Amino acid sequence: MLNQVVLVGRIVFDLELKKNDSGKKYLNLTLAIPRSFKNMEGNYDTDFIRCVVWDNIAENTTLYCHKGDIVGLKGRLQSRTLEKKDKKETIMEVIGEKVTFLTSSKAKEEKV
Repeated sequence: MLNQVVLVGRIVFDLELKKNDSGKKYLNLTLAIPRSFKNMEGNYDTDFIRCVVWDNIAENTTLYCHKGDIVGLKGRLQSRTLEKKDKKETIMEVIGEKVTFLTSSKAKEEKV
């Protein structure tokens, strides 16, 4: 069996490095990925994919990338259950294992 995801998209929101209760660093990010075909109205739809990266990958991504930058992300798909207002909701997200900075201006300046 195989659970592998490869995405290339633009970062949608400003990045904020966080820590969980045990002190582990993580970063939630959303990638905007336009589809390669037009819808019935003649426009390209865009998918917004939730992703999470951890530890050093999260630190480096926060340091070198910003809203609007294009990144490549390799990881795995994972589901988890959230409780909101007495309702359980299952969400799917990508757990990033590698991030490649494709248009990060700061990474180009420092040649990372």
